[in-house]
Amino acid sequence: MAQIPKQTIVRVIDLETGGNGPHDVCEIGWQDVIQTDDGRWQLDLERGSLLVNPGRPISAETMAVHHIRDSDLAGAPLWKEVAASVLQPTRPVVALAAHRASFEQRYCTPRLTGGAQWICTWKCAMRLWPHLQRFSNQMLRYQRMPEGLIHQLGLPAHRAMPDAYVTAHHLRDMLNVSSIERLLAWSAEPGLLPRVPSGPDRGKSWDLIDSKVVEQFLMDRDRDVRFTAETEMVRRGAASVADVDSEPSQGSLL
Repeated sequence: MAQIPKQTIVRVIDLETGGNGPHDVCEIGWQDVIQTDDGRWQLDLERGSLLVNPGRPISAETMAVHHIRDSDLAGAPLWKEVAASVLQPTRPVVALAAHRASFEQRYCTPRLTGGAQWICTWKCAMRLWPHLQRFSNQMLRYQRMPEGLIHQLGLPAHRAMPDAYVTAHHLRDMLNVSSIERLLAWSAEPGLLPRVPSGPDRGKSWDLIDSKVVEQFLMDRDRDVRFTAETEMVRRGAASVADVDSEPSQGSLL
């Protein structure tokens, strides 16, 4: 891992899309988080959003989520024309961040980001605040009530800049209690789920369920579940029993 400069910037990214294709981005938003001279992290004034032409009509189902219409995108640039200007800014950005970053990484490929490292605030939230009940961006917002978050700047939800603004508050608080190196390391692994996601023991802490039940989750289709089950078995003294895939994946929400 590259050495982290003493003072640096992490750019939080959020995307809205018109579908699931590789070029279906219809909006990108960003909010920078900067480390000050005293080592503390805070939100910077650098934030914004750009509409993007996805190259095809947006479905009614998708418009119902973010309310971006085809008419709003008339004259907007294509993703390949605008992505690098946001993902590789002239500012010294050391990493990109997003909530459930695997989704953004589908579109923000290494070619477009210049090979930037990523922090996933969803994965880091489960590590730092496992006592919370839910870990979506907006649930973290209202469970935690981050200091300094201007309510109206974080609205409407499911638009790129407001969502990036909310995520940046979570990231700021994470960076002020943990190192950027640790957040990057957690983000490179599958998600560590604080509680059992399904079955008769759903909602229970992993340490409260029988080892035979944990072993059943080692074969789960969800890589986050497999990783969590393996981690729990290792905690109980078992040898590593699975080669966990670490490729980006959207996974399942808690």
